[in-house]
Amino acid sequence: MGNKRLQLGWLLKMAWRDSRKNRSRLFLFISSMILGIAALVAIFALGDNLNRDIDSQAATLIGADLDLSSNRESTPAAKFIIDSLKKEASAVSEEQRFASMILFTKTGGTRLVQLRALRGAYPFYGVMETSPASAAADFYTGKGVLVDQTLMLQFKASVGDTVQLGTLKFAIAGILNQAPGQSGFASTIAPAVFMPLDAIAKSGLSQKGSRINYHYYYKFNSGFNTDELVKRLETRLDKRDLDAETISSKKESTGKSFADVTKFLSLVGFIALLLGCIGVASAVHIYVKEKVKSIAILRCLGLSSKQAFLIYLIQIVCIGFLGAVAGAVLGTLIQQLLPVLFQDLLPIKMSTLISWRAIGQGLILGICIAFLFSLSSLISIRKVSPLNTLRAVTPEGSQAKDPLTWFVYLLILAFITCFARLQLSNWLQTFVFSAAIVISFAFLYGISALVIKLIRIYFPYSWKYTWRQGLSNLYRPNNQTTILVLSVGLGTAFICTLFFVQSMLTSRITRSTDPTQPNMILFDIQSTQKDAITKLTKSNGFPILQDVPIVTMRLQEINGFSAADVRKDSSSKYSPRAFNAELRVTFRDSLTAAEQLISGKFQTRINQARDTARISLEESYARQIHAGLGDKLLFNVQGMLIPTIVGSIRKVDWNRVQTNFRLVFPLGVIDDAPQFHVLVTRVPDANASAAFQQKIVSGFPNVSIIDLALILSVVDGILDKIGFVIRFMAGFSIITGLIVLISSVMISKYQRIQESVLLRTLGASRGQVFAITALEYFFLGAIASLTGIVIALAGNWALARFSFEIPFQPNWLAVALIFLSISGLTMLIGILNSRTVLSKPPLEILRKNS
Repeated sequence: MGNKRLQLGWLLKMAWRDSRKNRSRLFLFISSMILGIAALVAIFALGDNLNRDIDSQAATLIGADLDLSSNRESTPAAKFIIDSLKKEASAVSEEQRFASMILFTKTGGTRLVQLRALRGAYPFYGVMETSPASAAADFYTGKGVLVDQTLMLQFKASVGDTVQLGTLKFAIAGILNQAPGQSGFASTIAPAVFMPLDAIAKSGLSQKGSRINYHYYYKFNSGFNTDELVKRLETRLDKRDLDAETISSKKESTGKSFADVTKFLSLVGFIALLLGCIGVASAVHIYVKEKVKSIAILRCLGLSSKQAFLIYLIQIVCIGFLGAVAGAVLGTLIQQLLPVLFQDLLPIKMSTLISWRAIGQGLILGICIAFLFSLSSLISIRKVSPLNTLRAVTPEGSQAKDPLTWFVYLLILAFITCFARLQLSNWLQTFVFSAAIVISFAFLYGISALVIKLIRIYFPYSWKYTWRQGLSNLYRPNNQTTILVLSVGLGTAFICTLFFVQSMLTSRITRSTDPTQPNMILFDIQSTQKDAITKLTKSNGFPILQDVPIVTMRLQEINGFSAADVRKDSSSKYSPRAFNAELRVTFRDSLTAAEQLISGKFQTRINQARDTARISLEESYARQIHAGLGDKLLFNVQGMLIPTIVGSIRKVDWNRVQTNFRLVFPLGVIDDAPQFHVLVTRVPDANASAAFQQKIVSGFPNVSIIDLALILSVVDGILDKIGFVIRFMAGFSIITGLIVLISSVMISKYQRIQESVLLRTLGASRGQVFAITALEYFFLGAIASLTGIVIALAGNWALARFSFEIPFQPNWLAVALIFLSISGLTMLIGILNSRTVLSKPPLEILRKNS
């Protein structure tokens, strides 16, 4: 063999010949990574198809070439820009969009909706899908309104029925199935109703202080450069409080939003792949140990250590490639199902084209994983000596001291870090994710080592024989303690984490169902309506829990820097986005129960009319705009500039069902500014809520009502859908964990057969062997699942404490069920794997496996 140095053909032939008896076992080694590859291929293909669909459907997302918008009525200067663009456009359309109440006159049902009042032939790209199809054309001629299908189903309405919007009644011209840029979730939370814009003035819906968004849509001739136009007008648009959105900017923002979703799901799939990697590393380790004598014989015949290493590396890489192919095929099939799961989340129609790029990524990942995670075991082949044919010496004793072993570990860590970096937005998140993975593996490995050590030291010699034998198998040679604690423990931690997070989200949202919490909010109340609505609320026996004035304004300057200054200075610490948002602020002389003063002094009232107001900022908003105590902020309140100084910083509990504000003024500054009011109350039941809403809609058509009980049920449904998507992806990790468990048990079957046959030969009964096997795997499952549960409890306590800021109250019954289920499943798989030993005579088993 000495003259066959590194000849590829000969090495391939030897790898093929040596694998003939072990191909099924080799494929079992790699099967644990197939689902991880499948999950990632499916998600990568989803991302590719999303990018392709967003590119092709971007125009229908906005419905025009340019959308100019503002949250206040146009000033003469803004109107000049709006009108001048009409001269360059081939078609124009106008929309006023705001929240309002709709009343179905047949049933008396009411609901908060997003009212979209249109003039013109919008959308210019795409169509409004209606039932009947002619309803859209009828709407454009001013015949009735279009009502979202969600509303039609909820109130059992039909085309031709009458609805009331403000003081006017309209016939339902058709059912709105799909509008440009609207997703299924959006229509669930705020169903859309389209009405003619010309009817707004007569309806009484538009009042002084009403929160209306004004949109102006333009279509230009083919070849017109809309982005260049917007860039040229950017400064003028900023000064007139006009926001511009083009097809390309909409494409960019939509693509970024869903790229974040696919990256998150890729990380979920990557966790499944990491679980599979544990199976690969463990399986190859045991496989190499079993091949030591074969390798030693080949070494006696002249095979070099390098040749031996390459023969088994070729085997593993080839099987890894086959596993990657199987995973890519499965992932492509799964990808066909993903549009069903995600369609409600998306404002576009998804395609299911095969992504060869995603398949290629899956194949590369599979080969890299098979190579990296088997390498630490394969390099030990270099240490196999011809003397191994004569004595039982394994190379693993010196493996921990081998520099190459540590180099392989560094390669694996680099691989995990690089993959995570591709999915996360910055290096800090990448290092946190990678560190969490390393710490989890280290903790699980440490627990397994500690368990083995403690069992050796404190072995219960007084226990029954079967219990002692089952427990001692946890530390004897060829034990599976480390691999099962790692795979089952990490899988358990993942399952528990998903369960705990969903429980925390549900708990956070449903806290408002407490009998002492508000469940109805009335807003857009004009100052002239406040007393009458307060009186009506009290006459129905409902309490006035809050009555809050709200003033809308924009941030004009921070310490003398305007939005234009910040855009010119790329090194500025301030963000242009700080000046874009419309702020809704209030004024009062005290903190609420949901607020806590962190720094500064809360000013209750200005002393003199000429004094500069000391305002209070919410802590996260202060960080967002880079403002601190003593900084000077200039606000634009309906055209009037008001200078202020940051006087205090507050912490706000946003979980409370009440009006909370990022910005609070003292009394005596904006008290007389244009404002609307919010009234918070509580109604006892659904019937009382419906009756009260009917009275409000009939008497005060401009006032909008948020029924929190309805919102909670809608959000609960949304959480269920999102949770199902995450559970679907997490299912890959769970099933992968099961495959790793099954393969780990099956891989060690030969060792277990020898031990069990020895016990049977020495006189042990089938019942005793059964009990020993059952107890061994129950101990393994119990230790692994308990360790995973501890990791999940610690991690989710930190989430509850520092992220959700709510008490962590795990469902201990569910935790117990998870513990018992995983322990029982591990025991069941171990017993099923040993059924051959239990059902047949020792001699027959030895002959079969010799």
